[in-house]
Amino acid sequence: MPTTDTLERFIALVESNDHVQAIETFYAPHASMQENQAAPRVGRDLLLAGERKVMARAASVDSRCVRPVFVNGDHVVIRWVFRFVWQDDSVTEMEELAHQRWEGERIVQEQFFYDPAQRTPQSPPGAAI
Repeated sequence: MPTTDTLERFIALVESNDHVQAIETFYAPHASMQENQAAPRVGRDLLLAGERKVMARAASVDSRCVRPVFVNGDHVVIRWVFRFVWQDDSVTEMEELAHQRWEGERIVQEQFFYDPAQRTPQSPPGAAI
């Protein structure tokens, strides 16, 4: 079960938009991530590679935790709001719930729940339709 201090440090790192460091610091080597009902991605190295790829496409990211955070033993649920501005100036705004299972101070399993329609980038402001 993660301590309150560990959860706050994790949230602060994500809110600082250092998602890669959050994975390096808080995910177990055998951790998995799953998008909605898709097959999980397994292994911290794979998770890091995927996160680096996404972040390289972004011109900027704004990440925010919407409180409260729900904790029940080893299970944590966090509501996140993300705003990605991509290199082409299009924007993706997403709201999701992340259900995590922790072993001690490390995340070992995470599943995200969100409306997949949110993943479609919107045209840059002022762009012709």
